[in-house]
Amino acid sequence: MKSKNTLFLLFFLLIPIFLIVGFLWWNWAIAPVDKNNDSEKIFVIAKGENTQDIIDKLKDEGFIKNSFVFKMILKKEAIEGKIQAGDFHLSPNMNNREIAQELMHGSIDTWVTVPEGLRNEEIYGIFLKEGFDFDYFDWAESAKNKEGFLFPDTYLIPKLASPSAVIKIMNNNFNTKAASLQRVPSKKEVILASLVERETKTDKDRPIVAGIMLKRLENGWPLEIDATAQYALASQNCRPGSLENKTIAKCWWKQVTPDDLKIDSPYNTYQNQGLPIAPISNPGIESIKAVENPEQTNYWFYISDKQGNMHYSETLEEHQEKIDKYLN
Repeated sequence: MKSKNTLFLLFFLLIPIFLIVGFLWWNWAIAPVDKNNDSEKIFVIAKGENTQDIIDKLKDEGFIKNSFVFKMILKKEAIEGKIQAGDFHLSPNMNNREIAQELMHGSIDTWVTVPEGLRNEEIYGIFLKEGFDFDYFDWAESAKNKEGFLFPDTYLIPKLASPSAVIKIMNNNFNTKAASLQRVPSKKEVILASLVERETKTDKDRPIVAGIMLKRLENGWPLEIDATAQYALASQNCRPGSLENKTIAKCWWKQVTPDDLKIDSPYNTYQNQGLPIAPISNPGIESIKAVENPEQTNYWFYISDKQGNMHYSETLEEHQEKIDKYLN
């Protein structure tokens, strides 16, 4: 009986000891790694990087003492899932809570992804959505004559960057990527690549469609590309920068009607022979490669069905049959 009482007493004596030790350990773990070191370093979080990888990197780079404790801090402060991608100024003299708050609010640079095939106004909308306070008129002036030459990519952009600085970064990236090709594309090739980008969804289709377009041009056929009419319509009717509202966003590339194809515009390849006067989108590298290395086929026509699959035809009759089968 005495043995049981002794164990019972010992158990209750150990509880406060464990609590005190746990309390001291927790406070040690959330404290700064080095409270006397106020030097700052740049900590980079890539776009799409998961929380555990970020925590492990904080530990490896000497900003936190314990990964588990920092994750508990994120949960306790309801910060988990709210960490931004970008560049951050961190210091070893910051405690866990300060670091967590900094990762949620203190990005000095922001990751921005620009997909292929957007026009300049849509890219402006992406930057608005990412929190950049750009004036549209400044953007439009900086992007003038740059349609087609702003390379689609993922960028780490300073939060205080001006529209002209962003345009310059994207245009310089285009020049770098273009220089890596077999030959630097001409303006005509960029225009053609912008058409290929809008008309295709897969890399295997791009060289085939590029070959059809080039063959039609060389033989004096009109291109008759819906995307050129879409571009002309949107230039007249759509509000710049609108990506937040899906209905407005669809304005940029609306499904065209027979009446839409009659729009009077130098971009409309249903009403004008040859290429549009300028690119209609900002193409990716694969579309540019497709124009430089088109695939020669017997096809003269193509359509994209409602699932985005391409169907090719050698004759107008065959083309019309496929329109009736897949689109009507």
